[in-house]
Amino acid sequence: MFSVTHTKKQQSLSTMAERFSSGEAQYWPMYGSSPTSTNVSNGPIASFVHQLRSHSPTSSQLFGYLALLISSGILLFLLGVSVTAAVLGFIVFLPLIVISSPIWIPIFVLVGGFLTVSGFLVGTVAVVSWTYRYFRGMHPVGSNQMDYARSRIYDTASHVKDYAREYGGYFHGRAKDAAPGA
Repeated sequence: MFSVTHTKKQQSLSTMAERFSSGEAQYWPMYGSSPTSTNVSNGPIASFVHQLRSHSPTSSQLFGYLALLISSGILLFLLGVSVTAAVLGFIVFLPLIVISSPIWIPIFVLVGGFLTVSGFLVGTVAVVSWTYRYFRGMHPVGSNQMDYARSRIYDTASHVKDYAREYGGYFHGRAKDAAPGA
């Protein structure tokens, strides 16, 4: 009895090995099915398993997903630690901030106002300098784009003017026909 069962298993394994080596079988047999039968014709369960296996990710995709999962977990942990540290630091230093607020508020207002005025001043100087170099013909950075935009605007305006001249008389003539007494 043992030798007959052992011989059948050996034959079925050798048949399965021949199928896989010849390329006839495209996937491993399902649990509970015989390795000699073709799993495609086993019914809806086999076709479902076949579709699952055909859409399954490759090993490099699995390693990518694993790396994404690990890195996002680490970043989420670090985010939690940093938010917790910020909240605890705010709680610890809140009494000091409240006591010294008459000093901090004017300092923040003065520093913020100074930085705002300085920023506007630097921006104004940059715009005036660029405009001066552009009109003097020194070709500052971006002047070719400015020339291109100016030519596009001029071309569009001339096309609109030509269109209005061509079709403007038509509309005036129609208006006269519609209201002869006007």
